[in-house]
Amino acid sequence: MSSTSALPALSLHGIDKSFGAVRALEGIDLEVRRGEVVALVGDNAAGKSTLAKVIAGVLTPDAGIIESDGVPVTIPSPAAAHALGIATVFQDLALCDNLDVVSNLYLGRELHKGPRLDEAAMEENARRILRDLTSRIPSVRTLVSDLSGGQRQSVAIARTLLGDPRIVVLDEPTASLSVSQTAEVLTHIERLRDLGHAVILISHNMTDVRAVADRIEVLRHGRNNGSFSGPGTSYEEIIAAITGAMTTPRRSARLA
Repeated sequence: MSSTSALPALSLHGIDKSFGAVRALEGIDLEVRRGEVVALVGDNAAGKSTLAKVIAGVLTPDAGIIESDGVPVTIPSPAAAHALGIATVFQDLALCDNLDVVSNLYLGRELHKGPRLDEAAMEENARRILRDLTSRIPSVRTLVSDLSGGQRQSVAIARTLLGDPRIVVLDEPTASLSVSQTAEVLTHIERLRDLGHAVILISHNMTDVRAVADRIEVLRHGRNNGSFSGPGTSYEEIIAAITGAMTTPRRSARLA
């Protein structure tokens, strides 16, 4: 596991979010540091996706404080999140099947050399980013429709890295993947940490979470219900916090 900096890349304190009479988030606290993978786990309707959308600027919290590198900020839009160095990969991936890998990475932000597209520079950058992720994609000119589920995740993650984000949020990145494809994506997550990014991993899969997370934060009914060290916590202890069989006070499980 990589060492992490003392100052969180992103901190959320007392975050509330309601939809009418339904309180989706209530007093949520969350921190993540550079070079750290924090897993956000919980049952359905625990508030994980709502919290991810708050971080991504898709939803605005009703109350609470958000800090970026210790400085209070607001995230009123996805563009504001991007400006703060926050990149999010949602479950739908938002890839264009009829375009190749390079075109998907640069869709809407193509590089130009004079009046023409700088195809050589885009290809070179695409290869470098995929190489940094240790991706197994055979060619950056392969159509996305011809890629496996794990390779599609590679493209979605690589696209976020074009903006050199500080924080990468991954929403259920291994859902519906085979064992080998899951292993490929978990390798990408470890590489993101090794490259110095702060990673928030949202997942239902406790095996995946315990394999890569430095810290595990449990949500239950929109509230914090446990903070655990990833490598040193049993499966049973995490499940007990998720199901409510055990209410665990928040405790420090952060790496120095």
